[in-house]
Amino acid sequence: MKKLLKIQQEIGTLSKNAKNPFFKSQYLDLTTIIQHVTPLLNAEGLLLLQPLSGDMVTSAIVDAESGDTVASSSLNLPNITDPQKLGSCVTYFRRYTLKSLLAIAEEDDDGNKASKPEPKPKLAQHSFVVLLQEGSLDQLRSVLKDHELTTEQREAITNRGKQLKDGSK
Repeated sequence: MKKLLKIQQEIGTLSKNAKNPFFKSQYLDLTTIIQHVTPLLNAEGLLLLQPLSGDMVTSAIVDAESGDTVASSSLNLPNITDPQKLGSCVTYFRRYTLKSLLAIAEEDDDGNKASKPEPKPKLAQHSFVVLLQEGSLDQLRSVLKDHELTTEQREAITNRGKQLKDGSK
């Protein structure tokens, strides 16, 4: 494990270098990862293997001298019959098992996207009119907080709230 520790200390953070036009995102491609980590592994007498076995993609680090597996990470392939889709999935899984195995750091844009708040609903014109005529101060505050509003709607609701606070109709 000391060999893996040394390698992890030398890897550092890798930059995303490839673009996915479909999702308009960037990612760290498999070739770059392998080109970066293979010399580090080999310098420690370790070998990277990424065999396909049945429905599994595995990344394994093997001690070249003893033949012992030092660490491994695997994922099950989904049932895909299209060869191009299967090839893409294999590459994707090789990349992710290797990144997981060596704890390779890169910016987590998937997590950033997942943590973005849901867009606020727009306020329908009918609801807006009813709110201005019959809404309580609490309802006005709630709509200001929870809905996407036009500048005019926001201003009208704010003014109506001031009227309610002042006790005027």
